Amino acid sequence: MAISQEISYRLERLILDGGLAPEQKIPSERQLATRLGVSRAVIREALHELQGRGVIETRHGKGSFVASMFPRTDDLDPQSPLMLLFEGHPRTLFDLLEVREQLEGQAAYLAAKRATTLDLHRITKAYTALEQTDPLTNARPDHNFHQAIVEASHNPVLVHVLNGLKNLMLLTVQASVANLNPREEMRNKISRQHKRIYQAVMAKKPEAARRIAMSHVRFVSDAMRGIEQQGTAIIREPFNGPASIGTSP
Repeated sequence: MAISQEISYRLERLILDGGLAPEQKIPSERQLATRLGVSRAVIREALHELQGRGVIETRHGKGSFVASMFPRTDDLDPQSPLMLLFEGHPRTLFDLLEVREQLEGQAAYLAAKRATTLDLHRITKAYTALEQTDPLTNARPDHNFHQAIVEASHNPVLVHVLNGLKNLMLLTVQASVANLNPREEMRNKISRQHKRIYQAVMAKKPEAARRIAMSHVRFVSDAMRGIEQQGTAIIREPFNGPASIGTSP
C-alpha cells in the first residue's frame, strides 16, 4: 500500500471512530503532517484521494471538511406506500415503536461507550432544549435529543438506518406528545426517563443507558396501547415537514 493510501485509510478510521465528525473542518496539511509523521505532499495526495471518493469536501476560502455521511433527503413522501400504511393501519405505529426500542437501545449503549467530548456537548445541548420546551409541543426537541444520542454511537450503519427512517420516527414522537404529554402523570414519567437516559450516557454507563432507553420506548408503546384498549382513538399528528438532520455544535 502506498504511503498516501495508508494515510487516507488512517484518516477514514479517524472519521469512523469519531475523531473527525461529519462537517468538521479537517486540520491543515501542516498539522496533519506533523501529527502523522509524513510529508505535506503525502497528506495532500491522501486528501485528494478522499475528496475524489466524496469522503471530504473542499470549500473555497474555508478549507477541507468531512463530508456529511448521510444523504439529506426527505424519506416521507405523503403518498409513499409506507406512509399510506402508517395512516391507514393503527398497528404500524407500534411496529415503528418496536424498531425504535431495539435500535435506540443499542444507540444509547454505544453512545455511552464511544461519545466524544463534542458528542456529549451536543447531547447536553439537545437535552437542555428539550427541557426548556413546552411539553405539549416538544416533538422535535424530543426527537433531536434521541438523534443526538444516535449520532454519538459512531456506528455509521446504525446512524444511516435511523436517518433513513427519521421522519417516520418523528411521527412516533409526535404521537407520544399528542397522546401522553397532556396527561400530567405520563408527562412527568417521560421527563424522568429522558433525564435518566441523559445521565446514563453522560456517566458512560452503557448497560444502564441501553436498559433505560429501551424501557422508555416500551413505556410509550404500552401507554398508547392502554389508551386504545380504553376505547380512545390514538391521535396521529399529520406530517408537517422533514425532521431536522443532525445537531449543531
